[in-house]
Amino acid sequence: MPAMHVRLGAFSAALVLTATLSTTAFAQKKYDTGASDTEIKIGNIMPYSGPASAYGVIGKTEEAYFRKVNAEGGINGRKINFVSYDDGYSPPKTVEQARKLVESDEVLLIFNSLGTPPNTAIQKYLNQKKVPQLFVATGATKWNDPQNFPWTMGWQPNYQSETIIYAKYILKNKPDAKIAVLYQNDDYGKDYLKGFKDGLGAKAASMIVIEDSYEVSEPTIDSHIVRLKATGADVFINITTPKFAAQAIKKNAELGWKPLHFLNNVSANIGSVIKPAGFEAAQDIISSAYFKDPTDPQWKNDAAMKAWNDFLDKYYPEANRADGAVMYGFIVSQGLVQVLKACGDNLSRENVMKQAASLRDFEPVGLLPGVKVNTSASDFAPISQLQLQRLKGETWELFGDVISSDAGG
Repeated sequence: MPAMHVRLGAFSAALVLTATLSTTAFAQKKYDTGASDTEIKIGNIMPYSGPASAYGVIGKTEEAYFRKVNAEGGINGRKINFVSYDDGYSPPKTVEQARKLVESDEVLLIFNSLGTPPNTAIQKYLNQKKVPQLFVATGATKWNDPQNFPWTMGWQPNYQSETIIYAKYILKNKPDAKIAVLYQNDDYGKDYLKGFKDGLGAKAASMIVIEDSYEVSEPTIDSHIVRLKATGADVFINITTPKFAAQAIKKNAELGWKPLHFLNNVSANIGSVIKPAGFEAAQDIISSAYFKDPTDPQWKNDAAMKAWNDFLDKYYPEANRADGAVMYGFIVSQGLVQVLKACGDNLSRENVMKQAASLRDFEPVGLLPGVKVNTSASDFAPISQLQLQRLKGETWELFGDVISSDAGG
């Protein structure tokens, strides 16, 4: 009998030891390159110069937001070290900056790098290195391809979904339209164009009277607008980045060409596009939105807008508050913070992607009512909802319902 007690005692002691070791292992912190007890190093690439420099304010907003996060204690006690470089919207430069961030700066991940051609240039490299290319600042459909590119994830509604919505609107409201399309001659422009043609279906061939492309290196697109007007088109699909979008709106007005004008969401910006082009020239343009327009008076007393203004007052007072890109930067930064908080003490690159693919009905401050962020292991498109909007006076006026129109990669 005493011997039995000894054996049971030894067995109990072994159980206690095993439990202790398991608890210790469970509590152990896990870090990959770029993370430690005190810091999370985040890489970013933005066009602070060059033809897409209007988007540079996104990087400045993100830097300000992470200063706010750090001032409030960081993420699970760790401060964000945000390293942001300029690529001038030039893919070879993007490659150079990505390599620098990964191999020299040793960041944990690259966050919200901007542009379809620049991100395309670094996608394979980052996936081979197993470095998260998280919440890229482009709506190309290709970012939602977890099977082939498990380390790349988009953020905003994809371009094909957006132009499918425009196509459906035209088919319903202007079925006899003669359509002129202007698009940027790269992956960004072609992705939008594909969605538009898919949306028109069999009618695309008869309804589209001209497809004209421009190079991002061109100083002006005035000659393209003249060519489009000459076709007699009464619908204009404007697939351009901010600099060229403003030029197109201005030239339309100069020529007296007044088609039903659709402007892609990435240039539906009061501060950097509409105001420079002239409000009068931009009346009744149709676009789409998924976050609140800072210039829209309906949000004047909105809690989200108050939070946004309080943030800018303290951390980015020089920001142009009419610039939707500032709101974009504010919202996507909240997305990254949400993911990093969910990582807890497991700041491995693998866990970053796992948590990014586990967002459920997340609502960052600033999204339109009804728009939510959702991801899964098979869905790397966090936002897939849009609402149509029309320019009236000096602001966008939302109309219709929030529409979801997913287009898969």
